[in-house]
Amino acid sequence: MSSTAQAVETFLSKIEHTKDLNIFLEVWADEARAKAKEVDEKIANGTAGKLAGMVIALKDNICYKDHKVSAASKILEGFESQFSATAVERLLAEDAVFIGRTNCDEFAMGSGNENSAYGPVKNPLNPAKVPGGSSGGSAAAVAAGLCHAALGSDTGGSIRQPAAFTGTVGFKPTYGRVSRHGLIAYASSFDQIGPFTTN
Repeated sequence: MSSTAQAVETFLSKIEHTKDLNIFLEVWADEARAKAKEVDEKIANGTAGKLAGMVIALKDNICYKDHKVSAASKILEGFESQFSATAVERLLAEDAVFIGRTNCDEFAMGSGNENSAYGPVKNPLNPAKVPGGSSGGSAAAVAAGLCHAALGSDTGGSIRQPAAFTGTVGFKPTYGRVSRHGLIAYASSFDQIGPFTTN
């Protein structure tokens, strides 16, 4: 039976081999390994949450306490969040493992993921093409098999469009269905945090 720890190692290896796609701004390798070990122990003793074994990537505009968040900008370079987004807290409570933060259009303003201060993300399906934006890094991470799922944010299509460009499934929940507390917003009254998955 495969373990969370094995899944994390597989993803970390794939991330290393796809660096040229510029998908991740930061990978939390040691932390993901430690959390995976903890989750596997919970699975073994029957106390694991509903998302135990899930390895998830976070768009770089979603806050995770004591972790860097830059919204792919130089303006916030080196800034560490002092709290976690509600969506992050809820995933952690169900034993999800976060593997890193993904590149995006700066402050979520863009539709091709070419407007990051850290360079464009390439589409894993065809590196000569864009993955869509602004959540292109999260979509590309799922499309390239670098995590089980990823979180993005959608103002006017920033999850749905990159999902279409990368052959993944992206979902924008109804406004207010998922808390946007902890999201560095583009347009507060439109933004929603939502998932990318393979199906």
